[in-house]
Amino acid sequence: MQSAHRSGCPINLTLEMLGDRWSLIVIRDIMFGNRRHFRELLNNSEEGIASNILADRLKRLVANGLLWKRADPSHSQKSIYSLTEPAIQLVPVFAAMGAWGRRHTPVSRQLSVRAELLEKGGPDLWEAFMAELRSLHLDAPQPARSVFAELQAAYLEAMEKPA
Repeated sequence: MQSAHRSGCPINLTLEMLGDRWSLIVIRDIMFGNRRHFRELLNNSEEGIASNILADRLKRLVANGLLWKRADPSHSQKSIYSLTEPAIQLVPVFAAMGAWGRRHTPVSRQLSVRAELLEKGGPDLWEAFMAELRSLHLDAPQPARSVFAELQAAYLEAMEKPA
């Protein structure tokens, strides 16, 4: 019997789950932009994701246990997407990717400000952010500190300044 995976290597298995560029972008937009509906993800995509690609990635991320989907009580045809615990635990990965990208790619100041804050804040900030994400997505108790608000305020401030 042949395995459904190329190998049992943890890096390979992670790449099989997250390896296309859109999966991480969708998780990023839910995590850092609190975009929870299909239309929010589609219309506010910096990278311009196509609707068929977004629909496919959302289905894959739900099937892989990184997102969960529930009906939106305010509208019968809408769904709300939430991060699962494994997706929330990607915060340090996103922080490392953002730090690497800031050092080695031509980032914009506006779009890299959150990465800079995550890098400077280190593991303590990541843990606080993950606690807040658990509150937003998994109904855990709300922490006193809102890292999301801090990241969003820095992003909005950066967006007001000329590039």
